Amino acid sequence: MDALRIKNIKKRYQEVVAIDDLSIVIEKGIVTGIVGPNGSGKSTAMNIISGMISMDDGALVIGEKETLKRMLPYEAPVYGITRTFQEVRLWEQMSVLDNLLVVLTDRDLLDAFFERHGAFHLEQAEVILKRVDMWGKKDALVANLSYGQRKLIEIARALAMGANIYLFDEPFAGLFPEMRKIVTAVIKELKQEGKTVILIEHNMGLIRELCDHLIVMDSGKLLAEGKPEEVLARRDVVEAYLGE
Repeated sequence: MDALRIKNIKKRYQEVVAIDDLSIVIEKGIVTGIVGPNGSGKSTAMNIISGMISMDDGALVIGEKETLKRMLPYEAPVYGITRTFQEVRLWEQMSVLDNLLVVLTDRDLLDAFFERHGAFHLEQAEVILKRVDMWGKKDALVANLSYGQRKLIEIARALAMGANIYLFDEPFAGLFPEMRKIVTAVIKELKQEGKTVILIEHNMGLIRELCDHLIVMDSGKLLAEGKPEEVLARRDVVEAYLGE
């Protein structure tokens, strides 16, 4: 079953074509990697999927019913989509725990009426922070954390969304080996839970380890897709991505 279909999307910035008639199918419950040289359109595609920017043409088909020509950022959670960013985006002057609680208690009026309070949210936050090995930092101010720790908190916030589709934009960048192990475990666990993961990553070792399906973009277009080992062995992929 398809979690998401990208149908003929286009995005242009004045004379620069960022996405050129791109069509991709994201299968439900697997990890799909997206790779390509800088400027290939990976992050632009991620921004369109998450509603951060609009597409000039094309559509997103979520599941089997919802076809969207435009999605606003605040609508993404409604469709079960959440994401992380290359540049970490957190509330710097709040504690680690409060950063999680804001997400966990952010509900509309009807949901809030039936939501359990206090202890329930704290239990959720504890489980999630322990999952990324950051419970011990729960009272720390986010501004005082290292770059890697902030990335782990952003991943924790994504987990707190309880989404169906997780978009991870270079989640391993700048992390020490022990932190990379934590993020690797999180992605594998999401797959085991039946979640759909879309991963942008430059480390081909991690791509081979984590991804079931690989998509290669070049100049805003789909260059190749398939099993990682097969795709990465293609000459046109090597030439486009590695410049050989």
